[in-house]
Amino acid sequence: MSRFRDVLKDKNFFFFWLGQIISQFGDRLTQMALIAFVFKHWGGSAFGLAKVMSFTIIPSFLIGPIAGAYVDRWNRKYTMIITDIIRAALVLSIPLFLIRLHSLVPIYICIFLVFTASCFFLPSKLSIIPELVSKEKLLVANSLTNTTIMMAAVLGVGLGGPLIEVVGAKIGFYIDATTYIFSAVLLSFITVNNVHLKESSRQAPNISGIVNKSIFSDIIVGIKYVFTHPYLRFIFFTIFIIMCAAGALYIIAIVFIQQVFGSVTRDLGFLSIFLGAGLFLGALGCGRFGHKISKVKVIFLSLIACGIFIGSFAIFLKIYPSLRIAAVLAVFIGMSVGPIFISGNTLIHEVIKSDMRGRIFSSLGIAMNLGFLLFMFVASKLSEFFNPMGVILIISACFVVYGLIGLISFKTRY
Repeated sequence: MSRFRDVLKDKNFFFFWLGQIISQFGDRLTQMALIAFVFKHWGGSAFGLAKVMSFTIIPSFLIGPIAGAYVDRWNRKYTMIITDIIRAALVLSIPLFLIRLHSLVPIYICIFLVFTASCFFLPSKLSIIPELVSKEKLLVANSLTNTTIMMAAVLGVGLGGPLIEVVGAKIGFYIDATTYIFSAVLLSFITVNNVHLKESSRQAPNISGIVNKSIFSDIIVGIKYVFTHPYLRFIFFTIFIIMCAAGALYIIAIVFIQQVFGSVTRDLGFLSIFLGAGLFLGALGCGRFGHKISKVKVIFLSLIACGIFIGSFAIFLKIYPSLRIAAVLAVFIGMSVGPIFISGNTLIHEVIKSDMRGRIFSSLGIAMNLGFLLFMFVASKLSEFFNPMGVILIISACFVVYGLIGLISFKTRY
């Protein structure tokens, strides 16, 4: 815990960290509101849920590459503040105006625009961390940032599920808009060492037509860098596989839990709280012992553990649908997931220059969303023909196999 306290003593990092917890908490309330919204219109339709959620992901493919290139040119602090304000206004319009309309199209468009703004916010957030802390504190900062943000997201589901089931979907949208404003205010207090902007200024030609360096050439450079850098290839492929599984599990697990316990969001929210507790414990372990073991090995070992616990979760719930057993297993799943993303993000910060991070994290977001979106729809259709438990067990087995192969074959100094 002392490592975490040392990082949080830094005013800049503390305001950044607190703002993202609040923002992520609100995001998950909106997610719960959308699930309730879908259930009201389509019942427990996996495909209906997948269709709505696709509008949260499609902007990544259309806007993500351009957003990443601009993030490497712009001031990341102000980019985050402006996009927070834009997202607040858009989310607020859903309960005030759009939800009253008979057509769902305006809501789809609004969701699309919210996550278009997020395409600029997310790579800025991930890229700015090395400009807030020293290199020695980078792993601990990533452990704290990734896990507390994931915990806030999970607790948003855990508290938002019962809340929205009682008071309705509108409350979630109002609270989410408020959290974006809180995030923007907290971000305004931080001071950033914009090294990447200084580097870009030194490298740029001294001519008025500086924009002649096409934004699309920046995008191409970023893509080529991903394919030619061995550690980036490894991280991108691994995260892509994980998000394919996450997309499938997102749909299948929700339907599976609804079938087992007979509720819409209540038990889903309850289990999410324990998942968040596991993420916190995983962060403590990664921050405390992560310096003593290869980050690549941490990723493979975590994948093996994650596969084992996900499979156990499905089996135990099917045989004996106990919330207590499910909660314990959710803790272990959370402990396994957290170190994967913490180690991956830290590895990117260590091996990538500052003026490339926006494009790299934006491209990583595209890979993540591609896997998630593709397998979200595949799983939603498979669930109509196959038992959800069988699909979950196949996914868990793939995690274990990939982790074992990686431990045996992948040699690294990181």
